[in-house]
Amino acid sequence: MLAGVCFGDEPCLLIPSRKTTIKHANVLIFFLFSQENAGQFFSSGHTNNWAVLVCTSRFWFNYRHVANTLSVYRSVKRLGIPDSHIVLMLADDMACNHRNPKPATVFSHKNMELNVYGDDVEVDYRGYEVTVENFLRVLTGRLPPSTPRAPSVINEQIHCWILPLHSYTVVSYIKCHGGNGFLKFQDSEEISNVELADAFEQMWQKRRYNELLFIIDTCQGASMYERFYSPNLMALASSQVGEDSLSHQPDLAIGVHLMDRYTFYLLEFLEDIHPASKTNMNDLFKVCPKSHCVSTPGHRTDLFLRDPGSVLVTDFFGSVRKVELTMETINLTGHIKQWEESAADGEPRKETYSYSDQLPVSEIIHQKPKQKDWHPPDGFILGLWTLILLVFFKTYGIKHLKHIF
Repeated sequence: MLAGVCFGDEPCLLIPSRKTTIKHANVLIFFLFSQENAGQFFSSGHTNNWAVLVCTSRFWFNYRHVANTLSVYRSVKRLGIPDSHIVLMLADDMACNHRNPKPATVFSHKNMELNVYGDDVEVDYRGYEVTVENFLRVLTGRLPPSTPRAPSVINEQIHCWILPLHSYTVVSYIKCHGGNGFLKFQDSEEISNVELADAFEQMWQKRRYNELLFIIDTCQGASMYERFYSPNLMALASSQVGEDSLSHQPDLAIGVHLMDRYTFYLLEFLEDIHPASKTNMNDLFKVCPKSHCVSTPGHRTDLFLRDPGSVLVTDFFGSVRKVELTMETINLTGHIKQWEESAADGEPRKETYSYSDQLPVSEIIHQKPKQKDWHPPDGFILGLWTLILLVFFKTYGIKHLKHIF
């Protein structure tokens, strides 16, 4: 599969992305850029960004927590962080819940406009695997020697990842229930702000991150970053101490709220971000004012060494891949012909594969939710009955009310 852009007659840059395996055929994606654009591309050092996305809540009434986490997962993938650099932890499987009127889907907008579950979600920890112990082991790298280290060796039952040393930036997003100084994991255990701060300090001591962005959407979320003391760490929270983080987007068909207010406006902000955006972190701090969130979002930047105004949002939410310059022509069909010849010598002939059409990257990046099923707005049914009763009273009077009942 080839995808490319070439500017004029200038020499072009050939950039292979990470390898994607389709059955037994390896598909490489290539991009072509001018030398001028290549210099701008190489100027970014964010080639090893990781995202740790955690939802710690179970049960159907916490549907919005799973939708929040999957929405952030969709955004970081769209901006360039591959699945191999995302650790996704979901404490419940809302897509397969028997109460879900639309099986195999999770929606983040009312009227079921956007399915964030999709068909390519890779969950690394699910159900009862989402524990405080596993979360801390992922952050600190203290995993058993038997833990798989690559997606090619992850089996169907164990989904464990290890963050590599010298990771450039790490985005940690947590959606959960909590209180002053603690987070709840599945209503059975908790993690305190002191324990979380110590885990980040271990990461720093082990050189497991260069810069870290911590985002938490929970009640009294600001209490979770009060004890942080590690360098190069920036934190955001949806509410201050003593405040609740409120839900948003109720849907009558599903029967629960689909999002939380802070994450809803955060994702609305990220939808306008593309890999070349110049939007900085100060803009991210303003995504949900109190007039929208009802709670008061907070942030902490005193531990961060750079000025947030000079830090691009894509430094954390996006990623660029290391590339090599070449002026040579690469024959992509050579290996396939050799394989066909070896198969003709006596081995059973297998199905051959061909390259698929160009991936519509520009359409995917700028895709917008499409309206599908129409649902009456909130209060529509009640207003309709009120109008019917007013017309009846005006026409017949209250003495005929007994004929209705």
